[in-house]
Amino acid sequence: MQGKVADIVLTSNAVFTGYGDAPRTGAVAVAGNRILAVGTEDEIRPLVGPETKVLSYEDKLIMPGFHDFHVHVLLGSLEQQCINLLSAKSEEETAQMVKAYADEHPEYPWVIGFSWYHVHWDEKKLPHRSTLDKYIPDRPVFLFNAECHGAWLNSKALELAGITRDTPDPQFGEIARDENGEPTGFLYETAMALAKQAFEFPTERRISLLQGFLDHAAQLGVTSVGDMFPLVTMELGDLDMYRQFEEMDRLSVRIHFLTELDGDLEKPRKLRETYRSEKLQFAGLKNFLDGVPTTYTGYLLEPYADRLDTCGDTLIPKHVIEDWTVQADREGFRIRYHACGDAAVRLGLDCFAEAQRQNGARDSRHTIEHIEVLHPDDLPRFSELGVIPSIQPEHLASDTFAGHTYLARLGPERSRRTWPINSLQKSGATLAFGSDFPVVGLDPITELYRAVTRLHNDGQPEGGWNPEERISMADALRAYTSGAAYGNFREHDLGTLEAGKLADIVVLDQNLFAVEHERIRDTKVSLTMMDGKIVYQKEEE
Repeated sequence: MQGKVADIVLTSNAVFTGYGDAPRTGAVAVAGNRILAVGTEDEIRPLVGPETKVLSYEDKLIMPGFHDFHVHVLLGSLEQQCINLLSAKSEEETAQMVKAYADEHPEYPWVIGFSWYHVHWDEKKLPHRSTLDKYIPDRPVFLFNAECHGAWLNSKALELAGITRDTPDPQFGEIARDENGEPTGFLYETAMALAKQAFEFPTERRISLLQGFLDHAAQLGVTSVGDMFPLVTMELGDLDMYRQFEEMDRLSVRIHFLTELDGDLEKPRKLRETYRSEKLQFAGLKNFLDGVPTTYTGYLLEPYADRLDTCGDTLIPKHVIEDWTVQADREGFRIRYHACGDAAVRLGLDCFAEAQRQNGARDSRHTIEHIEVLHPDDLPRFSELGVIPSIQPEHLASDTFAGHTYLARLGPERSRRTWPINSLQKSGATLAFGSDFPVVGLDPITELYRAVTRLHNDGQPEGGWNPEERISMADALRAYTSGAAYGNFREHDLGTLEAGKLADIVVLDQNLFAVEHERIRDTKVSLTMMDGKIVYQKEEE
């Protein structure tokens, strides 16, 4: 460090390095794209030269950049530019909202929307294509539901996708049909991929989509992401565009992307060799073990409390999942499995255990995504197998507490095992937080609020849903920074404020350790630095 001068110095009464359980007064010095030093202001003062920019933040919180471990970049970029339908209370209202959006955007060949949710409607039944046809008969419409595990299409979209009464259901998916066998317009799971032409965009829009995501992420302090290309057999990613942005020095978020685990490892081998930079990396393989409990597609060990004839099921036969896991693990790939139900979580752990038995133990950092309900017998297995629990706390508050679908789906006993964040942490597992954007918003502050309070937007239930699963603010921040960095094999470069690490730093406008819980969600980002460059700075009011 002798003789070096900082380009930028950030000072504050609240610097959270990622170590310890509270911030401290100090400063962070940055030179080039790396952290030069972290210490007291007296220790950092010799690094200040005549050209050094010194930014003083008083009581604002300086911390590592947020590392969102689970997003869908292209899908989220699209959601930012399309209509969000979550507020609609009926099928008719949803269609009217889509009509208004379509009229405002005649330039888009396909009308795309997000987040309608029939379980929130006054009549809690799935919609029909005829309602969309009434308002938009001549342009194709593709509307993701709130979970992105189903889509509502109009007749024009079905026509362009070639979906008729004679179209067979794809494996692990379903084309919903009426009593006469005609498609209703709702596609479950893998059936959505039949209409993937909706996501073929010209270059100008692809540029706009990615830049929109990068700008949004910078405003929220997100400096790294895990980008999940697979969406139930439909891959949505844009590596060519990512690479172009990186080459033009416009990639202001580090992207660690995953492609589909499907038994064919030729493509992943090439991706692993090709994408290895500090900003754009291949990070492994992903697939879906089940769906979601809301639509009874989550795979449970015991039948649903409100539908005793089903436990849900796997999206892929169990023996196929195990074979793919063992094969990919043997070649050194890391695997991340979507698993919401307790049976799906157990299946994923069983597959990872079998891979260890056949291939030997290694530092694989295999991951289970979501873990919305967990059987107690499987709790210690995460630590024992070195499996990372990847959790998105905002999912637990998808509705008011009293109206939460999971209370009915799981019943009182299993509801006590939902989103077992603290239990997993105490078991010795390394937590990694993310958002699952655009299933919910990208803002990490919301995720932190859920993790430390377990409260819904209505402030219920008192004390939080399963309050024993709350964690401290320090632990929540670590899950969103160093935990996610560890999950992506980046702990040597990212996740904490330390000399020598990449300068991905965020300043929040209030100290999260010093505010009441009800004020956490008021927090905004004052500054985002990625790779030593300021990519967002809030204008002073």
